[in-house]
Amino acid sequence: MRRACVVATILARTKYLSNFQKSPFNPRCIPLFLNTAVRRHMSSEAKRHCADGMAAKKIGTHNGTFHCDEVLACFFLRQLPEYKDAEIIRTRDPALLAGCDIVVDVGGEFDPQRHRYDHHQRTFSDNFHSLRPDKPWVTKLSSAGLVYLHFGRQLLAQLTQLKEDDKQLEILYDKLYENFLEEVDAVDNGISQYDGEARYAVSSTLSARVGHLNPRWNSKCQDTEEGFKKALALVGDEFLDRLDFYKSSWLPARQVVEKAIRHRHKVDPSGEVMEFSQGGCPWKEHLFALEKELQVETPIKYVLYSDQNGQWRIQCVPAGLHTFQSRLPLLEKWRGIRDDALSKLSGVDGCVFVHASGFIGGNKTKEGALEMARRTLQAAPDAPANGDC
Repeated sequence: MRRACVVATILARTKYLSNFQKSPFNPRCIPLFLNTAVRRHMSSEAKRHCADGMAAKKIGTHNGTFHCDEVLACFFLRQLPEYKDAEIIRTRDPALLAGCDIVVDVGGEFDPQRHRYDHHQRTFSDNFHSLRPDKPWVTKLSSAGLVYLHFGRQLLAQLTQLKEDDKQLEILYDKLYENFLEEVDAVDNGISQYDGEARYAVSSTLSARVGHLNPRWNSKCQDTEEGFKKALALVGDEFLDRLDFYKSSWLPARQVVEKAIRHRHKVDPSGEVMEFSQGGCPWKEHLFALEKELQVETPIKYVLYSDQNGQWRIQCVPAGLHTFQSRLPLLEKWRGIRDDALSKLSGVDGCVFVHASGFIGGNKTKEGALEMARRTLQAAPDAPANGDC
């Protein structure tokens, strides 16, 4: 009976992934899949035999207090076909670890050829860049980062049904390390995010939430097995949710921004103004990355898009991703002025407003918003002498 249940669950997961490949990413699908996956992966009874009678793989990690890095590493491995039915052996016994097919976060050894992924030994100092020179990150790796570095592409291909050599998968691979895994690596290795004393405490990170699932120091029961299973479900839920967001929302936004950049000269010959057909697309992060990737020589200054009322906005590109300063704010004399008064002052019909800081303005038409951009460009100190854009 139990074997029949296991087979049914695997078939359900296969059907899910098949639909996942054919359909756009649906945020509601991830929790449904995860609930099934977690019930299978977190089963309290270890699966010692595969459906075909062969011995199941064994993943080794340490027992006792668990941490986010090895929990996440185990979750990653459980998503791969080779380890989907693997038993997780939690021990520090060298003899038991020696019998495991793969060992993470324990054993004092880093040897990818033998699938040993510990990072605690004195001789270990590797980071993503040292092991993959084409990647920029220099944070020391934990077991989560090591497993992701070696299995991440296979993992994402399995979960998204993208091919491992697909450019979109490589973008997801980088994004998930930089915005999910690197934090886990840093926390586990005791690397501060910044120098100096913090203004406030952040106590709700993924690593902290995993840590809170360990038994309290004064609890009568110090068994960590149940908490480890809950932690597997927690990290799995969060990783799959983040993957869903990046694939179904973040990547499509990148494609929209890239198209707008490539077509910017059709909007205005200067190449300093780009247009979106509608607002709401998160563009700033993608713009800065794509300007470098596409080798945009003249930085883009303005973004035009329609708002919910059918009017048009002109928004200044910020000087940096985390600053409120604009590359070229709208003219100072326009700021804080509205409607007819602004139209008369600017000489542009249909003006609605310009923010007091000059970072955004509005016009009733696309042509009007574009003209506001052109007039600001013409007034800039380095504008061409003839005033042409």
